[in-house]
Amino acid sequence: MTPDSPAIRLDHASLSLGGRILWDDVSFGVPRGEFVAVLGPNGSGKTSLLRVLLGLQAVSRGDVRVRGRAPRRGNPAIGYVPQQRAFDPDLSVRARDLVTFGLDGHRWGFSLSTRETRRRVSEMLVRVGAERFAESPIGRLSGGEQQRVRIAQSLVGDPEILLCDEPLLSLDLNSQQAIVELIADWSRDRGATVMFVTHDINPLLGAVDRVLLLAGGRWAVGKADQVLTAETLSHLYGSPVDVLRVHGRVVVLGAEFCGHEPVHAHQLARPVTRR
Repeated sequence: MTPDSPAIRLDHASLSLGGRILWDDVSFGVPRGEFVAVLGPNGSGKTSLLRVLLGLQAVSRGDVRVRGRAPRRGNPAIGYVPQQRAFDPDLSVRARDLVTFGLDGHRWGFSLSTRETRRRVSEMLVRVGAERFAESPIGRLSGGEQQRVRIAQSLVGDPEILLCDEPLLSLDLNSQQAIVELIADWSRDRGATVMFVTHDINPLLGAVDRVLLLAGGRWAVGKADQVLTAETLSHLYGSPVDVLRVHGRVVVLGAEFCGHEPVHAHQLARPVTRR
């Protein structure tokens, strides 16, 4: 991988599952250090895209490269924050223990001394603002606190790429903003790449470099100001859509149906290919 090579590259990549095309002929690159938000309705292939990059799912056609190579399982250059699911309240594993799992020698293919492991875990807990509840059982923490610990676990191995799958679900607005700022600060300091799956672009507007839209087998990518416009979204929806900016937030007005389920405005459904 050369210094100018993209961290992630898809060339005419398509993915079909169960006879249904999730996305088709996707071609774009993500430079190192870029923060990309991935939006689309449920079932549009957002999580599947992350699985492809993690080496857990092969594309149906085309080529995918992560740091210049084919995706592979257990790549230590990738950190991953999965979709949030509440821990069992009676789970006795401490927050510190969960972060330590991110440095497990069997998982990452190397081992660290006990002292070095403790140092790196403690530093990461401080970095994400979780040091005050480091010794607490993970199941007794709030949703926002649990997400800080998950992010610490994903970052403690010092990855070059961070993949986030809906990390803001079920969090209040203050917690959402704190999580986004935490990841954005880490990305800037590390020069690392972020792909951040979300249903709502507003908490990320101050952090993202570009937005990738997936829906109905089609896709679009560009800067937020380019794709989150009435003209662009009307073209993507195939019907009139208004876009307002109110107190720094994007409000999309329009109706679209996908099957029998209404697609809410912030889901930005049904984009077409636009390079």
